[in-house]
Amino acid sequence: MNILNEVERGFLELDIKKSYVSKALFFLKKWLSEDEFKNYVPQIEHLIKNKHWNYLLDSFYQVIPFGTGGRRGEVGVGPNRINPWTIRSSAQGHSQYLLKKHGEKAKRQGVVFAYDVRIFLGNRYLDNKIHDPLSNLTSKDLAIYAGEVYAANGFKVFIFDDVRTTPELSFAIRYLKAVAGDMFSASHNPPDHNGKKVYDKFGGQLIPPVDEELVNEVTKKVKKIKSMPFEEAVNKGLIKKIGKEIDEEYLKEATAVSLSRERGLKIVYTPLHGCGMSSVFEALKREGFDVVSDEKTSNPSGRFENITFNIANPEVVQSFDTALEFARKNKADIILSTDPDADRIGIMVKHNGRWVFMNGNEIAVILSDYVIRKKKKSFRGDEIILKTTVTTNLIKTICERNGVEVCGELMIGFKYIADIMNKLENEGKIESFLLGSEESHGYIAGNYARDKDAVVPAIWLAELSAEMKKKSKTLVDVIDDIYKKYGYYKNYLTEIRLLSATGKGKIEKIQNTLRKNPPSSFGDFKVSKFEDCFNRKPILSETDKLSKDVLIFEFEPIEGLLSIKVTVRPSGTEPKIKMYFEIGFKRVSSDEGLKKIKRQADVY
Repeated sequence: MNILNEVERGFLELDIKKSYVSKALFFLKKWLSEDEFKNYVPQIEHLIKNKHWNYLLDSFYQVIPFGTGGRRGEVGVGPNRINPWTIRSSAQGHSQYLLKKHGEKAKRQGVVFAYDVRIFLGNRYLDNKIHDPLSNLTSKDLAIYAGEVYAANGFKVFIFDDVRTTPELSFAIRYLKAVAGDMFSASHNPPDHNGKKVYDKFGGQLIPPVDEELVNEVTKKVKKIKSMPFEEAVNKGLIKKIGKEIDEEYLKEATAVSLSRERGLKIVYTPLHGCGMSSVFEALKREGFDVVSDEKTSNPSGRFENITFNIANPEVVQSFDTALEFARKNKADIILSTDPDADRIGIMVKHNGRWVFMNGNEIAVILSDYVIRKKKKSFRGDEIILKTTVTTNLIKTICERNGVEVCGELMIGFKYIADIMNKLENEGKIESFLLGSEESHGYIAGNYARDKDAVVPAIWLAELSAEMKKKSKTLVDVIDDIYKKYGYYKNYLTEIRLLSATGKGKIEKIQNTLRKNPPSSFGDFKVSKFEDCFNRKPILSETDKLSKDVLIFEFEPIEGLLSIKVTVRPSGTEPKIKMYFEIGFKRVSSDEGLKKIKRQADVY
């Protein structure tokens, strides 16, 4: 093809690996010549005509991989984008995988689908004036495309009748005794992203090496994508809508985590245009809290139109801007927010007349201390808290001082917390499980789901805030009291975004340089210990290797410090490299002493 020769010349202008170029040309040839991709050809030709080489190469150099949160990314044309073909091929591969793994009974057990609010509104590369199979593509559309494939493969599909949250999907899989589930969402990713998370029969995401078995099935063994029209599948009883019954059972189980009956405070809640009205808001109302939803951000909308920068991520303080205005008018005590699929939570607290944002590590510390204090009198002696390796080590100190086991070096991704929960359940020890936390604002308690759920921290943070309000205190006082009792830990996350395939090459170069030639010092701080998580053997699969692409530097503490730690890793879901900094200070008991070390930490 002459057109491919032109593309190859364009690709060779880029500073990129030759292997990326050859893979991109291989996939481009398929998409330009094979009948199943004909709907995408006009947009591909548009990209070539306008010489969008970097974007085109990034769209075609690989099949979109599994990351820490499933398979998600930009919507677009090509195998490295989310589109009807990548979703349908994933569904075909998953169907084949389930049949090989579980046999014919998998069809009868079925799969459960949930979807959130996302909609694709185009980007600066695609032309909305020509045929575009991606125009206004929603999470619901993706669910329908996938449902047609599973049904054609003989699977029963349970699909929610409207948008629902990720944790409710996890619950529904367990409740319906299904063999698997799919959540169609891009969680807290940018607005032009979508995708799906794949869940196993326990309601958790796949972990290595099982996830690689699925990847290989999808990428290497799908020869033909089967499909059945959605309405035909409904008429044949292969696709069944679910809703209210699951909602009721889910809310009953999720709200059972409550540890206090204090309810005396005013809460403003925002789902950031996502699904959380069906879970967090409803749970708080049923638990008797005085909660109102922000008028401008409570409607489900993938446009995220009333969120600053359209980034519906409760980890970002600017996402509170609209709700903060509403909270001031309504004289609220706290603001709770959730991401589009309502598995992550954010909070702002009114303290001494000003609004204070609390990060994911601070929330994790407060929740850990709270559940230990509430349950300590009934401890059996084998209580356990789970956290990922980049979540604050203050939790370790709290657990050690209270006789609680902590499994604190789990790899990044909530699926590893869910895996330990499964093991505890199999051993008859799930009652000992107190809390699972990750620094990126994700938490779970109880035994009803195998993914993070914003309902749990929403209830605990609200009732603890109500207890504190009776004492004329807030959660800011709570965290300061914890610091004075156990020591102050400063955690800080920064990141470098390196877009496209060229960015991926740069990320790999950074990691490989740090791995092969780890620095002996960072400025005045001397490295005392370096860990390459590739050495956490065994490496079970390529997906396991990706999860363990984590470098940990510990430094010689200087006067007044207990520890200094820096962790570097590529993101599993976005084109960026993340750096987690942690400084642990020795305990000080006075308010003035705490203020001093906080100022000192900010200087570091």
